[in-house]
Amino acid sequence: MPLSAPPPLETPRLRIRAFQESDLPDLQEVNGDDEATRFLPYPTWRKVEDSKAWHDRIRAMRIAGTGVQFVLEERATGRVIGACVVFRHEEPSARAEVGYVLGRPHWGRGLMREALEAVLHHAFTVWRLRRLEAEVNPANLPSEGLLRRLGFTWEGRFRQRWEAKGQIYDTNLFGLLREEWPPAGLSTPRVSTAG
Repeated sequence: MPLSAPPPLETPRLRIRAFQESDLPDLQEVNGDDEATRFLPYPTWRKVEDSKAWHDRIRAMRIAGTGVQFVLEERATGRVIGACVVFRHEEPSARAEVGYVLGRPHWGRGLMREALEAVLHHAFTVWRLRRLEAEVNPANLPSEGLLRRLGFTWEGRFRQRWEAKGQIYDTNLFGLLREEWPPAGLSTPRVSTAG
């Protein structure tokens, strides 16, 4: 069954919901920062065409049912401060990949962990995915640390896997299985659906 967006997922500090076109101005601020997008495979958004190209890819993914683009809305302010995506869903294998970005002013507060706990919980318990994967540039140590804290296992390195922003680079592959969720030491995430 294709992936479909759930009702908004609420955590103590975030509302994690499906992307809407009205989110683009806030996402422009996030994706317009070279440091925030340093390890992402798409260019930093410099002009309207950059956000439009991203939006077109997200729309195609949604129509095909191969992924869901979430935004992270800070409950205290109502602003979108980041995004995460479950994509490349392969229904016969019950697997998908995850990716994420967070605005630099919000780094170091545990917000992406909070968001991913909710999204992973939904992916494994509602969508019934068997496996989630993430590819990370080996230089992106904070992202690797986050994945490990969420229970992902390092499964190997793809040499010269990607070419983006004029560079060819390796990626480390991390995987997490449904029976490994939640990992030891992590209680079931505090998440509810907004009604």
